[in-house]
Amino acid sequence: MDLKHYFENVKGIGVLATADSTGKVDAAVYARPHVLEDGTFTFIMDDRLTHHNLQSNPYAAYLFIEAGGISEGHRFFLKKLSEEKNSERIKTMRRSHLCNQEKESDGQDRYLVIFQVEKKLPLVGS
Repeated sequence: MDLKHYFENVKGIGVLATADSTGKVDAAVYARPHVLEDGTFTFIMDDRLTHHNLQSNPYAAYLFIEAGGISEGHRFFLKKLSEEKNSERIKTMRRSHLCNQEKESDGQDRYLVIFQVEKKLPLVGS
């Protein structure tokens, strides 16, 4: 499956789950990942709980539910490889231009977090 093509063309909702170093879990609604040529996933993050958890535990799970159904989609098991703070790539990767203008002027740090996909499973079943 070409994941870059998939996420550019399939609509849906995503949830990114992380845990801190003690195992306390968090889940947050996230947009579709940007898929780089090497197959890695990137997410743009504010400095909130999800980003904080990834500082002590590099593992995450991303659940993507395709629009129009409750059983179509995928589960991705991820490992953080690196991150960039306030990089120019964040500006070029954002999908919403209005979001770009508002977020650039709010003075908050943004992170481009890059993940290796360690495993992919269907949304339902194994």
